[in-house]
Amino acid sequence: MASPGFEDGPDDPLTGHPRHLRPLTGELIAAVLGNRGYTVAADAEGDLVGRWDDNLVWFLRLGEAGELLQIRTMVAPTFPIERVPALHEFCNTWNHDRLWPKAFVHVDDDGRARVCGEVIADLERGVTPHQLDQLLDCGISTGCQLAAAVGRLPGGVTS
Repeated sequence: MASPGFEDGPDDPLTGHPRHLRPLTGELIAAVLGNRGYTVAADAEGDLVGRWDDNLVWFLRLGEAGELLQIRTMVAPTFPIERVPALHEFCNTWNHDRLWPKAFVHVDDDGRARVCGEVIADLERGVTPHQLDQLLDCGISTGCQLAAAVGRLPGGVTS
């Protein structure tokens, strides 16, 4: 990501000194993603979400002050409940061999299982746009790698 310019308007979340820590905000996340050319939208709860291939990626701010960044990937294929033990085995192997994203199994209300991944960072002290760009890139790219691996598992259905 190119360093933000000093001459941009004061309402642009990417302006200012490139080493200046800023609080994590939804506007900053959206601006950094937009700077990469990614399209995201706010869901019903106001959380940012985007689509990479058929997979959904959420950009969540958690914690008392919204200082925790969680990049959560929900992979597209779903599996019958009978596949949960195999999905747990897949996630355990994934988590043993890789740092990001942390993979886990989620069972939807309709009884279909899916794999999700998440990258979490504590940004209590703030973040520069460049650091946030790196975190977002990590969450998206590793989430897509997880989705590709899950897509090769037997029994998955993409709706």
